[in-house]
Amino acid sequence: MLIVLEPDITQKQKNHIYRILREGGCISREITEAGRQIIGSTGDAGRSPDFFESLEGVARVVPVNTAFKLVSRQMHPEDTRVQVGDVSVGGERIVVIAGPCAVENRERSLAIAGQVRKYGAVLFRGGAFKPRTSPYAFQGLGEEGLKILAEVRQTFGMPVVTEITTPAQADLVMKYVDVIQIGARNMQNFELLKCVGRLGKPVLLKRGLAATIEEWLMSAEYIVSEGNDNVILCERGIRTFEPYTRNTLDLSAIPVIKNLTHLPVIIDPSHATGIREKVSPMARAAIAAGADGLMIEVHDDPDHALSDGAQSLYPEQFSRLMRDLYVISPVVDKQLDFGYLDKARAVDRMKKAGNGQGRRAAFLGEPGTYSHKACMQYFGGQVQPVPMNSFKEIYETVREGGADFGVIPLENSLAGSVHENYDLLLEYDLRIVGEILLRIEHHLIGHPGARVEDIRRVYSHPQVFQQCRSYIDRHQWEWIPVSDTARAVRLVKEQNNPAEGALAGRDAARIHEMQILEQGIEANARNYTRFVVIAREPISGGQKNKSSLIFSTGNQPGALFEALKVFADNGINLVKLESRPIHGKPWEYMFYVDLEADVDSDELAPVIRQLAQKIDYLKILGSY
Repeated sequence: MLIVLEPDITQKQKNHIYRILREGGCISREITEAGRQIIGSTGDAGRSPDFFESLEGVARVVPVNTAFKLVSRQMHPEDTRVQVGDVSVGGERIVVIAGPCAVENRERSLAIAGQVRKYGAVLFRGGAFKPRTSPYAFQGLGEEGLKILAEVRQTFGMPVVTEITTPAQADLVMKYVDVIQIGARNMQNFELLKCVGRLGKPVLLKRGLAATIEEWLMSAEYIVSEGNDNVILCERGIRTFEPYTRNTLDLSAIPVIKNLTHLPVIIDPSHATGIREKVSPMARAAIAAGADGLMIEVHDDPDHALSDGAQSLYPEQFSRLMRDLYVISPVVDKQLDFGYLDKARAVDRMKKAGNGQGRRAAFLGEPGTYSHKACMQYFGGQVQPVPMNSFKEIYETVREGGADFGVIPLENSLAGSVHENYDLLLEYDLRIVGEILLRIEHHLIGHPGARVEDIRRVYSHPQVFQQCRSYIDRHQWEWIPVSDTARAVRLVKEQNNPAEGALAGRDAARIHEMQILEQGIEANARNYTRFVVIAREPISGGQKNKSSLIFSTGNQPGALFEALKVFADNGINLVKLESRPIHGKPWEYMFYVDLEADVDSDELAPVIRQLAQKIDYLKILGSY
């Protein structure tokens, strides 16, 4: 059951509730959800829900009616994020685990790890203990394999995942690995489940070959009941009568799991299909269905792999798959971040340099805006988001050190450039250190129980009204412009009028506990906003493949052509060129350029010198 506590409950009253639960043999956890304090309890305390509702400090009691209690979404409404080193599984960023089925030797493992990390994998997989159908097949290198995995982590900064097959291996895996995998054959090895529950390390729990979803979640319950909440579910296909694939990948399990439990879920399309050509299509489908990540087998010579070579991707195939996932992810409100590990380490080093204080990122508006969402998707939980009232305030705050980063929109696919921010980039001596593309999906949001036909007045940002014009033109509504979408939802809630609604995103509705009355009301589904991250200094480390510049030319024929010819002659692709008037100089212009190259690199230095000879002014905004 869930015991929802009164906001003003005293510690003495809370202790009294815990004492009754403890005496009744219950397992209890305290949960904070939407600002409310909740005690989640499993077991029979010998008391009725009415008894607990009569206790001082208790607002109400909600029964949890599933067989699995601790892993149910009823018990824990918010999504769990499992932290593995610098990687958060279950957050806004897609997590890809990649590597060979088995650790074969040191040289091959290091070579594959270097390739998958280059292409965007953030965790490395490799079996040191291999449960095989045949007793004569390769069974793994044991502790030697674990030592190789530890060297991979040390060399490439990637947390490592490996399977445990017996409680006797517990001490070894605790010493060498970051995530303990429970294989499909051991999903109902309950002594092993209880063992890893006591170890406390993150656990990747694979679904059994013929297990139902409830049986799978009950296995997770064994782990969590031992005190380990860090469980990642992994769907790897179930055995059916279909002979054309190794197993049948149950993609329908993803939305079912997301509804039933707060635990993150990843997909293993390698074991699900067993056929190399089928892995990438099913991986793309898994992300589109809402999976939090993938586990992909990759091998540089799969024809001679000691285990599961037929289902292992070549590194080049893995690279193409990751590029596909980068495109798909924003459609489902996720991001695939190729610089995940490098960025995390760079921000972490900044923390240490700042005497252990956390990093701060400024964004426009209130929590729940798209700018806030862009901030969270870019940084995850590594920074503290700080709301600001204007773009200029963001620049000022970053320049003066009140925030380490600023997250600002530069252009929208429908509305075009945010000219104010281009002008501010010229005015302030700050650097662009990253970018993120966010899909913008607007919803009509109102009070719980309200109906679309009851709405008479709507609030939102003026740009949102334009993007939803064809929808709102069908209704006789009064439009009330406000500074940001989250504020619109807050105002509607505070005014408590069911005839009022707001046009905003899903996060704003969730934060303010309002209801989405109609989804996806923007005129064009291809509605994306490009945000950039600004800072006083570049973020060190990591590959940079894009740069932004501002330059001006002399007022003579062919001046712009000569400048752009420098990029063409050196094979540098321009992805954006925009002119802006120079303030105080009528009919004179600055040119903003985005190009696919790292202009801060040594190899581009001659190109920049050549460009400088053709123009009057140059400012490098940043490489990222």
